[in-house]
Amino acid sequence: MSEQHFPPTSRYAAVPTAELVQPDGERIVYLRRRFVPDPARYATVLEHTVQQGERIDQLAAAYLGDPELFWRLADANGVLHPLMLEEQARRLRLTLPEGMSGPAYA
Repeated sequence: MSEQHFPPTSRYAAVPTAELVQPDGERIVYLRRRFVPDPARYATVLEHTVQQGERIDQLAAAYLGDPELFWRLADANGVLHPLMLEEQARRLRLTLPEGMSGPAYA
């Protein structure tokens, strides 16, 4: 297997690779399938109502500190295509990272 070359903040950082060997001996390294987690596994911190013109990368920068973390918003809201989150008036869940629980009173 080949080493992954994704930064730790990438949605693919934890996805394992596999290797396919062609009949001519050429090795093709590929990512195994990444399953989108169940949104119920995320603890909601707050909600944001999307305003006209807001983009998912801008929201990720504002709330998560990094525009490239847009995929965390998509995962937490159960969508495969992040642009679906840009629909005006949509209620967007902002959550803790997967596996982190909120306070008992939340």
